[in-house]
Amino acid sequence: MLAAGDYPTHQIRQPDPSQAETITPRVLTIISSVLEKLVARNDRLVEVLSEQVNGLNSSNGRSAGLGKSLHAFHGVRAPNISIPKYLERIYKYTNCSPSCFVVGYVYIDRLAHKHPDSLVVSLNVHRLLVTSVMVASKILDDAHYNNAFYARVGGMSNAELNRLELELLFLLDFGVTVSSRVFESYCFHLEKEMLIHGGGQKVERGISPVSIDDLTEISAEDTQNCSPPQSTKLTP
Repeated sequence: MLAAGDYPTHQIRQPDPSQAETITPRVLTIISSVLEKLVARNDRLVEVLSEQVNGLNSSNGRSAGLGKSLHAFHGVRAPNISIPKYLERIYKYTNCSPSCFVVGYVYIDRLAHKHPDSLVVSLNVHRLLVTSVMVASKILDDAHYNNAFYARVGGMSNAELNRLELELLFLLDFGVTVSSRVFESYCFHLEKEMLIHGGGQKVERGISPVSIDDLTEISAEDTQNCSPPQSTKLTP
């Protein structure tokens, strides 16, 4: 494993010349689809709640119904990059195994059940994803990149990602272990979701990702984090 303070200096493995594009695992497509539906539903719910609250207290506005548990992950506005593109970016550059995305999804689902007062919405889903996948990679993968690299890939500062990692661990009560039985049950759940919506795709249980060397910069949003005084932009 890479030490916590070691920034990766070795060259990331180049894709096979016969592959013009990085192959996106099906699990990313499935999780993206499930999360997009969840976020769209929750955003509509928050909008309805906000309209009701605005009649009583206009200062609450868009934050109505979001709860406080996931407040550290909230941005002022939703990033410009979509959930599918964001997951593809994480996979493309970090070399983490596809299983990390399933376990990351497990963490987010656990948060939703442990903290039902808070919703996964467009304002927090990106930060939740990159933090959850990073923690999952530390649990599952023999070799993984450090927080500084994940922060650059995710479009935020290293300090913010460090803080979000601790926030996630405490919200989960450090329950980051996922048994093989639980893992398989979530794979089955994700596959069932795709069957219901006509997808019929299977989740990969474990394959080696293909990555490239030229990590490009992104600016996922022009925003400050909502948790003063630790306000940072979600940019590298």
